[in-house]
Amino acid sequence: QVQLVESGGGLVQAGGSLRLSCTASGSIPKINTMGWYRQSPGKQREVVATTTSGISTNYADSVKGRFTISRDNAKNTVYLQMNSLKPEDTAVYYCSLRVSRERTYWGQGTQVTVSS
Repeated sequence: QVQLVESGGGLVQAGGSLRLSCTASGSIPKINTMGWYRQSPGKQREVVATTTSGISTNYADSVKGRFTISRDNAKNTVYLQMNSLKPEDTAVYYCSLRVSRERTYWGQGTQVTVSS
């Protein structure tokens, strides 16, 4: 059984910063992709950033240059440093762990609210 526990969401003013953390526990293969997705009301869930075992990273165009994804493989933890936050970054952020083409685990979500 794999579980993902997120932390770090909250309320911040535009231009501010937040850091999200997500720790995975359970039976986890060494090669995997961890990432962050977000979903705003009335919108589909969208990818924010992903990292594959620390080998490669990918970002949504909307967050490039502002957000940084990193991970500690020894702790099965992924982080998302969010700087220069904008009101349009407001969403529920979900941590993901993809272990195969057919299997992705999700965290419970953490709310990020950016006030203007």
